[in-house]
Amino acid sequence: MHSRNHEKKTPVTLLALAVALALAGNAGAQQQSANPNATDLDTVTVTGYRASVEKALDIKRGEAGVVDAIVAEDIGKFPDLNLAESLQRIPGVVITREAGEGRNISVRGLGPEFTRVRINGMEALTTVGAGDQSGGTNRGRGFDFNVFASDLFSQLLVRKTASADVEEGSLGATVDLRTARPFDYDGFTFAASGQASYNAMAEKADPRIAALVSNTFADGTFGALLSVAYSERQALEEGSNTGRWANGPSNGNFAASSPFAAARGANVFHPRFPRYVQMEHEQKRLGVTGSLQWKPNDATEISLDALYSKIDATRDEHYIEAISFSRGANASARLSGKPTTIVKNGEIRDNALLYGEFDNVDIRTENRHDEWSTEFKQIALNGQHRFGDDFTLSGKLGISRSKHENPVQTTVIMDKYDVKGYSYDYRGNSRAPVLNYGIDPTNPNGWELAEIRLRPQYVDNDFDTGQIDFNWNISPGFRLKGGVLAKDYTFKTVELRRASELAVPNFAGGSKIVPADLTEQAGLKGISGSPSNWVVPDLDAIAEQLDIYSNSGTFAVAPRANNVRSVEEKDRGAYLMGEFSTELGSLPLSGNFGVRYVRTKQSSTGQSTLANGTVETTVSRTYDDTLPSFNLVAEVTPDFLIRLGAAKVMSRPGLGSLTPGATVAVAGGARTISSGNPVLDPIRATNVDLGFEWYFAEGAMAGIGLFYKDIESFVQTTREVRPYSDSGLPASLLVGTGASATDDFTYSKPVNTPGGELHGVEANYTQPFTFLPGKWTNLGVQLNYTWVESKIQYINAAGQPVMKTDLTGLSKSSWNATLFYEGEKFAGRISATNRDDYLTQAPGQETGFNLDGYHGMTGTTVFDASIRYKISDKLELSLEGINLTNEASDEWVYSPLTGRLPLQYTETGRQYLLGLRYKF
Repeated sequence: MHSRNHEKKTPVTLLALAVALALAGNAGAQQQSANPNATDLDTVTVTGYRASVEKALDIKRGEAGVVDAIVAEDIGKFPDLNLAESLQRIPGVVITREAGEGRNISVRGLGPEFTRVRINGMEALTTVGAGDQSGGTNRGRGFDFNVFASDLFSQLLVRKTASADVEEGSLGATVDLRTARPFDYDGFTFAASGQASYNAMAEKADPRIAALVSNTFADGTFGALLSVAYSERQALEEGSNTGRWANGPSNGNFAASSPFAAARGANVFHPRFPRYVQMEHEQKRLGVTGSLQWKPNDATEISLDALYSKIDATRDEHYIEAISFSRGANASARLSGKPTTIVKNGEIRDNALLYGEFDNVDIRTENRHDEWSTEFKQIALNGQHRFGDDFTLSGKLGISRSKHENPVQTTVIMDKYDVKGYSYDYRGNSRAPVLNYGIDPTNPNGWELAEIRLRPQYVDNDFDTGQIDFNWNISPGFRLKGGVLAKDYTFKTVELRRASELAVPNFAGGSKIVPADLTEQAGLKGISGSPSNWVVPDLDAIAEQLDIYSNSGTFAVAPRANNVRSVEEKDRGAYLMGEFSTELGSLPLSGNFGVRYVRTKQSSTGQSTLANGTVETTVSRTYDDTLPSFNLVAEVTPDFLIRLGAAKVMSRPGLGSLTPGATVAVAGGARTISSGNPVLDPIRATNVDLGFEWYFAEGAMAGIGLFYKDIESFVQTTREVRPYSDSGLPASLLVGTGASATDDFTYSKPVNTPGGELHGVEANYTQPFTFLPGKWTNLGVQLNYTWVESKIQYINAAGQPVMKTDLTGLSKSSWNATLFYEGEKFAGRISATNRDDYLTQAPGQETGFNLDGYHGMTGTTVFDASIRYKISDKLELSLEGINLTNEASDEWVYSPLTGRLPLQYTETGRQYLLGLRYKF
């Protein structure tokens, strides 16, 4: 079985950190005890990655709260290819990936829904599409960072503590993304880069190009900048999937001679549809930024910033599976389910049927094709004017629009029924099962067309923002700030589906048997499997022959009730904050204190399911929050700081949780009834931070931070499995779905729960090895470690507590390590990023797990490396490697009855990039 022992890594990490801190102390002592008669040298200009590190530390040191930063090494030269992958270098930040590329971040154990993102000072939200096993299309508040090329940005800030002048909405952190402006550079500047990117698993090469041009005019009072980034990416993702685990052989038929005859009534579990997974991803990403700045005099400055980004993607998914195990009793004789499946032989371990031989099994192959795009536009006008020496007025006005379109999401499915001799075997490597389908899976003959799914979907996120602030220097040691903010946010999503995905026409001759010339071969390319190849329907050929995109007859699509919904929020806020600098005896103190007030007017619209159809329902509500905050910095010595911060914070409920009404959905073997809760309260918490930072040398720092969050309430989706007949909904809603009123459905509903506590510690160490002799002085290191623990009370559908455990998405342990070298001609670095196991769903939803189980992901350790060589002052050659150990995505389900069982496992391979960069 594939497993990793993360507990053994933690002490090693702590030991490495302790040694590093000791080394820093020794280095500092050596420097302090150096020859007092040493001659001061001229200033040394630091460049490259080391300069990026030093700039980031300067930002961190100068802030009143706990802030971490990442700064571009040079013009259009961000340390990582992906924004999320850059952010994971920051203490307490971990990421999730889609097709091997960073997509979302979690900060200090709090998931993407609890992190707000601002671009050039204004809140924004971008969402993309994804495969079902990665959560599908993003309809929540989590920001998808893979919309943007990192080349477009010059600086990232992660604000982990709250202050009154930063808008509300975050429990974990506020991330500030900043694009370049012309006044960032001296006069005319031009830089361009080109790279060839190669994915070892897909065996495909793709281009990446970026360019920036900037200049100032009229004696430096006016500036203009334009940057462009374009990239293509082809990736292959392959592995296996169980489709969760369900009640096992006690619900099936057993041969009289079967060793399972004695297992009747036992709590035994089996995979719902054991299958291989193959996904081919292609994407094209274009980004453009433009900026104009005007500074007619020392008192006035106006800037206009624009950002455009578009990502276009296609995804092809191929599966072969045993669908019978996901079905209950069914009236249709053509659709055999568990009650008609015969278990001939097998092996049970810890209540799980890890190996089985079966008769009367339905075999299914699927071909799914997605085409989607996300287009993001933002324009922001900023201005400030200083009235005299002590009073400044500033303001901003802007809009951002994120438009996600998935006009083609088509799946064609064909089945073979009542196959004898099927078997699966998870006893060896449970992530690479051996599957025997009892037939030749590459034979194109005899497959019956079973389903055609058409599921176009669209998501829009719009922000309109206006803000006015003042900054009044009342005295040398006190400054008063204040302002008002008006922000309108609109979320809309639409999904379309056929009335019955089981309704498929006959081919010539009145048969549903798919002609062999309407099939094609699919199979695993990057990993081995048994079988490695199988037949799938030729989606394009079937689409053309049956005219499935006609939007007429049985192929007409109509809105799907639970995903036709919207949320509108009008947020009106004001703040007042004092910034101070004083002394307590001989101890310098600085910081801020203030309060932010915000009123949220929320309107949620969705489709409610009634006996005679659906009706649009709108629910409105208003709530207020008063959020005090306090940040203090004590300068014990010029190089040793102590930070203390405290604040009340809030995060608005997830968008999917706010939909009114209930919806019934049947998709293959999945049967669900989901309802929303438009009167959910926001998630509120009290945060406290205590940090110690020692800046013991130029460009060096060692620190430790403690944090505590008292989460007063939490939003949890309760799940319960029971027959549809107990739902109170009319049986007429099941007509044409293939489900019956006796089938078990999973009921889900979001509710406010009591919440719980979260606490943790961060350790951070950065040092260039300037104390070493010769070229060793060009080395440097960055290390950080984070430990987080939470205890959140989870409840069942009846409101009763069932478990108290970690937040979903929380890795108890995470660390980052980077060793870098910055020489005159040669530079390089190698980085390792680790996160521990984390939960993805709690409680779990498997029947028989008594709702005390949960889903989770195996932790990962990802290695990246890069080397650069300066051919001349203007030309540089680079080679980069990403995910050098081909770390996999490994999700599992846990129950006390079974231990861990596999859910999905995929690999995406290593990525290599060879490039040239020119700067003038």
